[in-house]
Amino acid sequence: MFIKTKVINTVLGEKFILASNSSSRFKLLKNAGLEFTKSKPLCNEENIKKKFFKKNLNKKNLAKYLAKEKALSVSKNNNNTLIVGSDTIIIFKNKIINKATNLVEAKKKLIKLSGKKHQIISCVSVCYKNKQIWSGQQKSTVTLKSLNDKQIDDYLNKTGKQILSSVGCYQVESLGPQIIKSIKGDFFNVLGFPLFPFLSFLSKRKK
Repeated sequence: MFIKTKVINTVLGEKFILASNSSSRFKLLKNAGLEFTKSKPLCNEENIKKKFFKKNLNKKNLAKYLAKEKALSVSKNNNNTLIVGSDTIIIFKNKIINKATNLVEAKKKLIKLSGKKHQIISCVSVCYKNKQIWSGQQKSTVTLKSLNDKQIDDYLNKTGKQILSSVGCYQVESLGPQIIKSIKGDFFNVLGFPLFPFLSFLSKRKK
């Protein structure tokens, strides 16, 4: 399913900078054949979230807001380059689920999500010359298997602390399928990046 040729950039457009520390997003875009560099977002995500909620904005737009701020923070020092920011949130029972900070919290989260559906919203923002020129957002629904304590403990023993980098405490590209029952919607969106809308944007920009 992945595109394995770097020739794709001659078709889809110029190189860009990925404003992200996410290894999964980096691998996803590399496996798609895109040529880019990456840079750590120069912004405080928690402060951005506080500002967002202070404005009383729709919680489902948080990923879009964060993706834009991440891209803009890098665009300030890279005026003539496309900057790509991205963010993913999970909504469960109309509430935003935050990342677990330790394995005890991860277990509590998996107990809460066990046997139930939650919504994943991923957004990508493209900025150029310190202005957003495009954004795309997708939604998917993930249902976890009904898990007992032993199954969760066994799973977390296998994943270790690296699973804490995932908001839902699972990674579909790794051991996630062991605890996921079904995915409704775009697979790449669950990985944390709306790939097809982004490739479509690059293709149109090249024309």
